[in-house]
Amino acid sequence: MTAYELPKQYNPFDTEAKWQAYWEEQGLFRAASKSSKESYCIMMAPPNVTGSLHMGHAFEKTIADVLIRYHRMKGFNTLWLPGKDHASIAVHTVLERQLRAEGKTRQDLGRSKFLERAWDWKGDSSDRITNQIRKLGASVDWQRERFTLDQGLSKAVIEAFVSMYEDGLIYRGEYLVNWCPASQSAVSDLEVENQETNGHLWHFRYPLTTGDGYLVVATTRPETMLGDTAVAVNPKDDRYQHLIGQTVTLPIMNREIPIVGDEYVDMEFGTGCVKITPAHDFNDFEIGQRHDLPMINVMNKDATINENGGEFAGQDRFVARKNIVAKLDSLGLLDHIEDYVHAVPYSERGKVPIEPFLSMQWFAKTRAIADFAMEQLDQHNSPQIVPERWHKVYRDWLVKIKDWCISRQLWWGHQIPAWYTPEGEIFVAHNETEAKAKAKAKLGREVELVQDEDVLDTWFSSGLWPFSTLGWPEQTEDLETFYPTSVLICGFDIIFFWVARMTMMAGYFTKQMPFKDVYIHGLVRDENNQKMSKTKNNGIDPLVLIDKYGTDALRYALINEVVGAGQDIRLDYNRKTDESSTVESARNFANKLWNASRFVLMNLGDDRPKLPALAELESCDRWILSRFNQTAQMVNQQIPKYGLGEAARTLYGFIWNEFCDYYIELVKPRLQSEDQRSQAIAQGVLLHVLKGTLALLHPYMPHLTEEIWSAVASEAEKPLAIQPYPEAADSLIDSAIDAQFNSIFEAIRVIRNLRAELEIKPSQKIKAVLQGEGDELHPCLAGAAYIKHLARVEELQIVETVPADLGQTMAGVVGTVQVLVPLTGVVDVAQLRQRLEKNLGKLNGNIASLQGRLSNEGYVKKAPAHIVEGARAELEEAKQQAQILTGRLEQLQQMN
Repeated sequence: MTAYELPKQYNPFDTEAKWQAYWEEQGLFRAASKSSKESYCIMMAPPNVTGSLHMGHAFEKTIADVLIRYHRMKGFNTLWLPGKDHASIAVHTVLERQLRAEGKTRQDLGRSKFLERAWDWKGDSSDRITNQIRKLGASVDWQRERFTLDQGLSKAVIEAFVSMYEDGLIYRGEYLVNWCPASQSAVSDLEVENQETNGHLWHFRYPLTTGDGYLVVATTRPETMLGDTAVAVNPKDDRYQHLIGQTVTLPIMNREIPIVGDEYVDMEFGTGCVKITPAHDFNDFEIGQRHDLPMINVMNKDATINENGGEFAGQDRFVARKNIVAKLDSLGLLDHIEDYVHAVPYSERGKVPIEPFLSMQWFAKTRAIADFAMEQLDQHNSPQIVPERWHKVYRDWLVKIKDWCISRQLWWGHQIPAWYTPEGEIFVAHNETEAKAKAKAKLGREVELVQDEDVLDTWFSSGLWPFSTLGWPEQTEDLETFYPTSVLICGFDIIFFWVARMTMMAGYFTKQMPFKDVYIHGLVRDENNQKMSKTKNNGIDPLVLIDKYGTDALRYALINEVVGAGQDIRLDYNRKTDESSTVESARNFANKLWNASRFVLMNLGDDRPKLPALAELESCDRWILSRFNQTAQMVNQQIPKYGLGEAARTLYGFIWNEFCDYYIELVKPRLQSEDQRSQAIAQGVLLHVLKGTLALLHPYMPHLTEEIWSAVASEAEKPLAIQPYPEAADSLIDSAIDAQFNSIFEAIRVIRNLRAELEIKPSQKIKAVLQGEGDELHPCLAGAAYIKHLARVEELQIVETVPADLGQTMAGVVGTVQVLVPLTGVVDVAQLRQRLEKNLGKLNGNIASLQGRLSNEGYVKKAPAHIVEGARAELEEAKQQAQILTGRLEQLQQMN
């Protein structure tokens, strides 16, 4: 095998590993801190250090890599900065599970030993996700990799906290938070997932203290009634207006609580009376604030009832629930119970229902910094959100934002830089030495300080990600060169929790939005068009598909399925065989290009001919160059505006249909001819288009294209990863030649279709007649040789009048040109009619069967949705085939 040959079959597995190693060893993806080039920067959305690659990761990182590789080839100083998030709760969940298996708790180890264990575990887990990202072909600058707990980012977090505290934007107070009893920590809204649950709605009677009756209240959480401090009614509700200001006696606890009027109460729901537990419900907390109600916490941090729960103290919340219901029933105060389906908030990590819990926490005031972000959006459309429909969602979140609980009762994370005196006075500082100096300056004496035990919410450090990763708070060259970044790529589910926090934090600290664009991608759905989730256990492991089909096939398949910015995509998958028709099609595409490249190389020999002058080109050469440049033009228009799927399909159509199926076939006779000049021209055009095609496709399928490029390009042009991206040459785009070849290819298609319908073997030569008027025939006349070659026509007549001696023919139409295939000596018409009638009978039988199945309401309701849709699609296809056969039979009937 010479240096210019390729193996017979493409092996993605060896090839992909080879090129990934080569690119990194050569430092091709390292960005320059200073450069005269325009910068293009993407910050990788940092995966959790506990994580492993899932299909959402694969999709998101493929999108980013296409953009990064494209802009690198376009000459930008390109940085894709990788990193990982320390994921406080996730790491605690893993390590505490390990400790439980050993019969220990983190308290047994102590904070220092626990953190040592966490760092050791992080090293192993971090390497796993890094290697998986590498396997995707991500062209990141690994030398700049960051971790949200590394020294530089820790410095940034402390600076941010101290600055915000000194500016009055961070405070400490006792408020209601989402509480996970499993991890015994506050959790963010993002770490809470609502699960639809079949539960109950219990209706209890609260006696009026006057003894004149009772009010009926309903609750899904009877255990919280121990902490009730009021019953609320709507002040406009005629049924209860006269009771506002009176009291009821709280059952079991025998505590007198007021009846208050509040417009929050929905008069139409239930009885119109609502029990108010300010310490255990977010809405009740706000009502309690409005009416100055006491807050009684009846739970411990592990969700057992505390001493405020009277006789139920020490009981688990769900045990207490049953006992409270039984007690109220025995007292005659259980009115009735109804089945009730409702959403129960669960801790994503702890896997238990969360509790709204009254707790001393640190909070960040967000109104002021949200207003700046909203001003940038309204006045400057910054950042620009793609697709535009998510603009309103992002803005609404900025409008409705509440103060942010930023503390977590964990050890793994950024320990809050606040120190306390024995009397509880707080000193916030960059370090303990500074805190002691502040304390001495204020108190006039040395004092012992104890640092706050809590750590910051992971989203606090993630909110600084776009600029802390570039060296902030120092004014580094990287920060000057790459900030603001170019685009953030993420799913819609973190618009609220990450995108908005980054824009708020960036606006506050840098007075700029952190990225110019936000590209919101859709979901990867399963073979039944269902959202992938852990609860449904319907995820598809991308590594399984990579091991079966190769990385490039998966990458191309994912992007090719995107029909519009932000749209969900569907990935067909057979769980029994780990096969995917979607990815298999992409692998077939890779093999098509590989085989075409082998053909080109075999016909070049050791020469690398240049593109000939335009005047020397034959018509099919001018056509392929026109189509190539139109493809380059389209792709260069689509990728910058995030039309990645459109660009992928444009490339597919050009490579598969126009280059492989048409042009290569058209030039085969010239490559074998004795006309050396024509042969050389064909070789030059083939090489030029192949190289341009490889460069256009490289951002999508980088390993395949680099491997082929290594065989076709000169040493000075290697590697492909950093070669210029092809620009369209307007002078080579020729609409007239395009129109001419459209007519030629349509004539070929019609003749091929007629051959197939007549069941004429590919090896059998036929006659064909093209009949039309004057100008209509010019393209066919110019392309007669191409039509004969590709349609396997031995004798082609192009005429204005149909010859009288043609005999029986089968006809088709190309525009206004009639295509006729004579049947005499080629087809037995009687036998053909019998075959068509037999096939039509089978089709009609299948149609009747499918129609009967789909008209059965029971089948349509009970069968899985994808089975029903499949049957409908099959019916539609069968009807179309029957229509075609009926038309052919009518044609044959007219011949008699």
